[in-house]
Amino acid sequence: MSLVTGDALSLLLFRLHSGRLLGINLLKVNEIIPCPALTKLPNRHPHVRGIATLRGSALTVIDLARAIGERGVSSEEEGCLIVTEVSRSRQGLHVKSVERIVQCSTRDVRPPPAAAGNRAFITGVTQIDGAIVQILDIEKVLHDIAPALDQAPIEGLLESNDQQLLQGRRVLLVDDSQVALQQTLNVLRQLGLDCTAVRSAQAALEQLHDYQQAEMPFELLVSDIEMPEMDGYNLVREIRRSADIAATYVLLHTSLDSTMNTEKARSVGANAVLTKFSSVDLTQALLDAFRQMDGRS
Repeated sequence: MSLVTGDALSLLLFRLHSGRLLGINLLKVNEIIPCPALTKLPNRHPHVRGIATLRGSALTVIDLARAIGERGVSSEEEGCLIVTEVSRSRQGLHVKSVERIVQCSTRDVRPPPAAAGNRAFITGVTQIDGAIVQILDIEKVLHDIAPALDQAPIEGLLESNDQQLLQGRRVLLVDDSQVALQQTLNVLRQLGLDCTAVRSAQAALEQLHDYQQAEMPFELLVSDIEMPEMDGYNLVREIRRSADIAATYVLLHTSLDSTMNTEKARSVGANAVLTKFSSVDLTQALLDAFRQMDGRS
């Protein structure tokens, strides 16, 4: 069975030492291993347990419980590592135990409760066999540990004709992760784009229709793929079915490896797909999009 069919989402369920049940998109998981011996580095971040050597490569090991505000564990032997690859980085998450793989529908994933606030490390909540499962916002975990991922300054990257190409062009951005949303928004605004940002696919659809009716259409949508209730793939399908907004250029911007998603993205009608987060690559993708729209490529 395919890991992703329609709006299905495959989750790896795991527990922290507090008993808290969490899930992570299976496509972000490389492997699950016993925690190896760790090298403790001086001046390391308090949420980093140390560095492991995995098949000759260094792997940063994060104490996930501590990273999301819970009590950390005292010994590496008390749990296991979930090795993840997200937004061009690879790391090990130290957890108590891994339970199983389940499938659910993105339509059954709800946004986190508003009371959770900006300190919540979850992007959504769903129910599996009567149990509440919180879906981990791994991007926020990584950002809190190493906030300066790829934030290369935009100044000097653009020639004058490129600046003119982008200046004032209307772009809609949708991402359920506040961290990813802000990172992307910062780049778009530095480029001189006229940006509007929303946190859900449904809100993005409404904005696209509303601005079209007001005769101020968005030319380009930058959309996350993993979102509660409606994912990026289904958002693209809805756009292509709607005559008034069907011509919108859609760039899917994902923390997953874009090479894994290109075929599916094309099949639903997306124009391009890009792995988060590189300000340089995002700038180039936007330039390519507007050149294509203007018939320059």
